[in-house]
Amino acid sequence: MANAVENKAHHVVVIGGGFGGLYAAKALSRNNNVNVTLIDKRNFHLFQPLLYQVATGTLSPADISSPLRSVLNHSQNTKVLMGEVVDVDTKEQKVILQNEAITYDSLIVATGVSHFYFGNEHWEKVAPGLKTVEDALEMRRKIFLAFEAAEKETDPEKRRAWLTFVVVGGGPTGVELAGAIAELAYTTLKKDFRNIDTSEAQILLLEGMDRILPPYAPELSAKAETSLTKLGVTVQTKTLVTNIADDIVTMRQGDSVEQLPAKTILWAAGVKASPMGKILAERTGAQLDRAGRVIVESDLSVAGHPNIYVVGDLANFSHQTGKPLPGVAPVAMQAGNYVATLIQQKLKGNGSVPFRYLDRGSLAVIGRNAAVVDLGFVKFSGILAWLTWVFVHIYFLIEYDNKLIVMLQWGWNYWTRNRGARLITGESLLTVNGEERISDRFASVNNKTTVNV
Repeated sequence: MANAVENKAHHVVVIGGGFGGLYAAKALSRNNNVNVTLIDKRNFHLFQPLLYQVATGTLSPADISSPLRSVLNHSQNTKVLMGEVVDVDTKEQKVILQNEAITYDSLIVATGVSHFYFGNEHWEKVAPGLKTVEDALEMRRKIFLAFEAAEKETDPEKRRAWLTFVVVGGGPTGVELAGAIAELAYTTLKKDFRNIDTSEAQILLLEGMDRILPPYAPELSAKAETSLTKLGVTVQTKTLVTNIADDIVTMRQGDSVEQLPAKTILWAAGVKASPMGKILAERTGAQLDRAGRVIVESDLSVAGHPNIYVVGDLANFSHQTGKPLPGVAPVAMQAGNYVATLIQQKLKGNGSVPFRYLDRGSLAVIGRNAAVVDLGFVKFSGILAWLTWVFVHIYFLIEYDNKLIVMLQWGWNYWTRNRGARLITGESLLTVNGEERISDRFASVNNKTTVNV
């Protein structure tokens, strides 16, 4: 059935409750001339920059998640719907959900991106990425299950494979994952097992380019690599993964090809646009880049459709520097605020000013007291950078209870070096014909039986 807007207020439909969509909805919440409908497949906003800490047992999913209805409950002009948009009718100005259609005057699409395996989508079954709560819980399950399996393994070679962790991709997510796993193996879990020495674990970080953290300044990349090496991570640059099969990673570095047995392989390389990118291209004629992101105009609108905007990771905005803006939270936040302001200015009859991203800097954490910060006018690393990273992330958490919980959790972890969220959920070790093995890694996810704790 069609859900028509009964009053004359300008109706803005926002698809996606991530940073871009949520910031747009919040910015529009105080305008009495606008009604907002926020649609998301989930009922919560996820603070993705800290998702790796769920994957490594530092935080629980609820610590970095905020119910969308709770965040927007004071916004009387805003309605939250839990649902999935499957199509857009640009002529009738409707978004099509599975069981209803909702009209819009302005449409903001902020559905983000997902993992990309460069044509090897079958690798996803053995090398999970990190975009959702389920991804983080699956990673956490694999990481801690590997130590448990190694504790029971008597064959030295098989034990070595269980204690080998390969992180593919040397961007911020890959660097943070590798550093967190190293701290687990060499510090947190050091006294927890009796049959294995967790400090014998091998953590590899593979990057195809000539340095990790490619978007950062070369000197910060070098400092990050030095910090990772001190933590015990083996960093291999100019290394391409050519195959993942039968618990073996095949990688090529120049003319050299190496095969490494590893039971735990984690993916942090490459993204592709959500299906909404293709839908918009088919319905509006919008151009897409190679990753499926929508190439937008200077005001973040879709060419030929001035009332349809794309913000966040789904947008390819190249008008400022000639290159697409990075897919990071600050870009999405600023884009969401910009489009909200633009819509309100248009309603007043004012013209539009092109979007301009204000880059306040980049941060990446490597481990305890180790991080790199690039503020443009100054670059630094070490404990000062780490403290900066800590306070910036606490500041941008959406709700105050999340800020307080995360701050207390980090303080406790810092002084005790313990991680309280080291739970193995879903299916784990099964006994088959008297032998223990690891169950299919996607069984719990596909059957929707993952327990969020």
